[in-house]
Formats: sequence, C-alpha cells, structure tokens
Amino acid sequence: MAVESAKPKSSSWLHSVKLVAWSFLGIRSRAGYQEDLARVNPMHVLAVGLVAALLLVLGLILLATWVVGK
Repeated sequence: MAVESAKPKSSSWLHSVKLVAWSFLGIRSRAGYQEDLARVNPMHVLAVGLVAALLLVLGLILLATWVVGK
C-alpha cells in the first residue's frame, strides 16, 4: 500500500514551463496530469502560457516573413 505525502510540493516557474510545454504538445500521462493539478500555481501557468503563445505567434510570423522574402 502506497503512502502519499500529506503536503504537495510547491510549484515553481520551471515546473509551469514544463506543464505548458507538455500542453502545447498535447501529450501527458494521467498520473502526471493529476500530480500537476495538485501542485500547480494558476498564475504561473497563465503567465507562462501567454508568453509561450506570444513567442509561438512571433516565431510563425518571422518564419513566414523569411520564407516569403526569399
């Protein structure tokens, strides 16, 4: 019988970056998802998600400009 710790680990910015990266890829195990729900800070995820989406859009714009410019 497994014993779970009473106190979940605190969330960090690096953990939020990993969470958002997995979300962008669309792959995550159910156990990992449940663990993330227990220790995630919603404000961290929101901030990292917005920055990641902005970087993705800017990267796509730069790529399109580079391809069309050639």
